[in-house]
Amino acid sequence: MELQGSCHCRSVRFSLNSGQPYPFNYCYCSICRKTAGGGGYSINLGGDFNSLRVEGREYLSVYQAKVENPDTGRKCKSPAQRHFCSKCGSALWLWDSRWPELVHPFASAIDTELPVPPQRTHMMLQFASSWVEADIREGDKKFDFYPDESLAEWHKRHNL
Repeated sequence: MELQGSCHCRSVRFSLNSGQPYPFNYCYCSICRKTAGGGGYSINLGGDFNSLRVEGREYLSVYQAKVENPDTGRKCKSPAQRHFCSKCGSALWLWDSRWPELVHPFASAIDTELPVPPQRTHMMLQFASSWVEADIREGDKKFDFYPDESLAEWHKRHNL
């Protein structure tokens, strides 16, 4: 499915092909919550990085969060690059060098009508703020950390 997206001020517009267009994966980690999650979480989709087309690249900025290295306990820069509009601050997509063929647009930046997911996954619940009341429905999966399946595996399991 081709997805079209943009920032709020429309200085940055983008498109990409997505094999994982269902907005089902709610992330409650502090990075997602603070950079893209007005409801206390963010939702990212999966797409083909090579299909990403961008207008307004001059308005893009990148944020790389500091995260704790599990081996050393020291803070280091995450390889995950969160792209956002430098004019209006809209979170647009995440790209990570560990999976260079993938790009993860935030559902909140997508202008294309997205399909309604048959089930949702709530991840990183251990990091949810106390004010966040997760809307976990019957059939939803929940995880304190990472889910037990990838975006592609979830779509395959649901025959989507």
